[in-house]
Amino acid sequence: AAMAGGARRLYRRILQLHRALPPALRDLGDRYVKEEFRRHKAAGPAEARRFLREWEATLIQQQINEDKQNMREKAVYGIQLTEEKLNDFRDEQIGQLKELMDEATKPNKKITISKDSEYKT
Repeated sequence: AAMAGGARRLYRRILQLHRALPPALRDLGDRYVKEEFRRHKAAGPAEARRFLREWEATLIQQQINEDKQNMREKAVYGIQLTEEKLNDFRDEQIGQLKELMDEATKPNKKITISKDSEYKT
């Protein structure tokens, strides 16, 4: 129960940080977070702890980036993943990151979010 409460707080905090993003990136980021948290809802204790630990690290990095952005004019989004971190990902996660990167870096800068019939929003 404590882990579930911690997961809910973390989830809410991530979505709160997304409010500072441009609308298209916010929609994309919110959708990604929601899907990832849903996918890990039934994870075993060890995987759940690792999942939450990684998202907490991401949250801290987002907060640092937000603070840096407040000190300069041009906003920078995202973090650089190390090769070590990438090696920890499953093939499915690498595929998801690739799709996310492709969507976020479309040349026309317009990000389209489609409805996912598998999940209710």
